[in-house]
Amino acid sequence: MSQWPVHGAITGPIVLIGFGSIGRGILPLIERHFTFDKARFTVIDPEDKDRHLLDERGIAFVKEAVTRGNFVDLLKPLLTEGEGQAFLVNLSVDVSSAAIMRLCHEVGALYIDTVAEPWVGFYTDTRLTQSERSNYALREAVLDLRRAIGPGPTAISCCGANPGMVSWFVKQALLNVAADCGIEAEAPTTRQHWADLARQVGVEGIHIAERDTQRARSPKPMGVFVNTWSVEGFISEGLQPAELGWGTHEKHLPPEGKRHAFGPDCAIYLMRPGAGTRVRSWTPTAKAQHGWLITHNESISIADYFTVREAGEVVYRPTCHYAYRPADDAVLSLDEMAGAQWRAQEESHILEEDEIVDGIDELGVLLYGHAKNAYWYGSQLSVEETRRVAPYQNATGLQVSSAVLAGMVWALENPRAGIVEADELDFQRCLEVQRPYLGPVVGEYTDWTPLKDRGVLFAEDLDTDSPWQFKNVIVR
Repeated sequence: MSQWPVHGAITGPIVLIGFGSIGRGILPLIERHFTFDKARFTVIDPEDKDRHLLDERGIAFVKEAVTRGNFVDLLKPLLTEGEGQAFLVNLSVDVSSAAIMRLCHEVGALYIDTVAEPWVGFYTDTRLTQSERSNYALREAVLDLRRAIGPGPTAISCCGANPGMVSWFVKQALLNVAADCGIEAEAPTTRQHWADLARQVGVEGIHIAERDTQRARSPKPMGVFVNTWSVEGFISEGLQPAELGWGTHEKHLPPEGKRHAFGPDCAIYLMRPGAGTRVRSWTPTAKAQHGWLITHNESISIADYFTVREAGEVVYRPTCHYAYRPADDAVLSLDEMAGAQWRAQEESHILEEDEIVDGIDELGVLLYGHAKNAYWYGSQLSVEETRRVAPYQNATGLQVSSAVLAGMVWALENPRAGIVEADELDFQRCLEVQRPYLGPVVGEYTDWTPLKDRGVLFAEDLDTDSPWQFKNVIVR
């Protein structure tokens, strides 16, 4: 674009926690799309390898980790300095989202993050049960905070590519399938009406179906975990229990499946890590593929959002989970880590845009079980297109940073929404802001089901009467 639109003004300080791959990526988007006082922009990170990007812009940098013990003393003065409303963008790891949200509520600052993150040590705390260290539990902590503090400045929870953008894709995909099935429907305006529409269309479930084909110039060295986004983030969520929203069409609870004893009971978890759990899924480029069932907030929030209750009883809910096939280097890295009994490699590396030869991050949603079988809708963003439209990031990173941008725009336009999830934002407005950064956004139907070509070489225990049962999806 010859001239990028300015979407709003940030009138107070900007505090960006975390200057890794996504923090670097959001920087030029903030510069393009908002007016703000550069002298009131502060970035905080314990590493300073990319500090030159800030120094050359005159943006303040604090080399420090945000911790349970220092976050109030560190952040409060920055957020309350001068006039206007501050905006805190939390793109860190090991920093409690709920704690920072509460602080922002107290000082009147806007807030956004890409994941419900805990304080350091949560994922490996053996005093906690698998249920207590799940994404389900982390989401419930944020919702408990919402119930406790009530209305206030907007704080958007879990607004990256996924979770985040994919919730907006689900709504657009649902409208597309409804129209193609002859169901007349305008975009609903309430959560109940969205859930009613999903039930009417007959959606049994949703895969967050992703295939990353970005290919590095040099092969992955042994003993190094290589990824196209945060290695630390991927490993931490990969070692959590595999989790999925559990739909009302499901007939077979997995042998290792467990329910939670608290909250809305909209999801289950497996007594195995997501990094060790594969599922069958489909994307337009790869077609049928095996992906990993990595726990993600959207698997739970989408299932919960589209739940229909009658007389207090759940009568409809779609199954929802991630089905992620990462870049080949990350696949090899996962295999290497699994062979070491989940002990992470001592070295890690995130592929920079100039290290990638070619490839796309094909990230979308697969709505299945309806009259037209299955429909994938999403972004097919290439590294070449990424280089053309935005610096400092690869295709995976731009899908995330542009979703953060969209959430920031919505927060500025709706500054008193309180704590909200990405599912609750105006999906059309968010996609309008994000669309210039997503490459081709396509929808494609498929006749594939997880039963296709099964039982040919070896007999399998399948539910042939109900192709989209999770029993048929999981790889044993």
